[in-house]
Amino acid sequence: MAKKKQKKRKKKTFTRFLFQLSLIFAGCIGWYYTENLKGVFISMGSFLLFWILVKIWWKTRGYFRLRKAGIKQIDEMTGEEFEAFLGRLFKKRGFKVTYTKTSGDYGADLILQDRENTIAVQAKRYSGAVGVKAVQEVIGALKMYNATEAWVVTNSYFTKQAQKLAESNDVYLIDRDDLIEIILDSK
Repeated sequence: MAKKKQKKRKKKTFTRFLFQLSLIFAGCIGWYYTENLKGVFISMGSFLLFWILVKIWWKTRGYFRLRKAGIKQIDEMTGEEFEAFLGRLFKKRGFKVTYTKTSGDYGADLILQDRENTIAVQAKRYSGAVGVKAVQEVIGALKMYNATEAWVVTNSYFTKQAQKLAESNDVYLIDRDDLIEIILDSK
């Protein structure tokens, strides 16, 4: 997850650099064709307008993707409904899904199996950030269920401490953004 934030930061820096470079290029094009400042400003203004329209389109696209994913309905589910939803989602993606008991589950809500792996999944439908406890619980489930992998899936995000603990214990974290992508890929 820390790597994911670094990627986002790098992408943002690259986008800013690309924007500045494109703005300068637009100014140069304006100067090349008109050889006066009016042409430079018209060219740069046109580019800015185009950039703003693209940004608006991109944000609107993201909004509709969220609606299509049904994340609002997920946010309103109970914990058990969220577990059932994840079970159906992972079954659709080709996993054999086993539900554990609702209490005394030894830290895993779902057990996923494919040809090679057994995955212990801790499902957390939260309105706030998911902390270290969820990661600790799923680590405990690894041996109990003879799992080869451990995942924590949430409709929210993870605290930095949870991300750090997960990284040092090879626990795969699936946050809100990842969950939306999985849902959209499964439709």
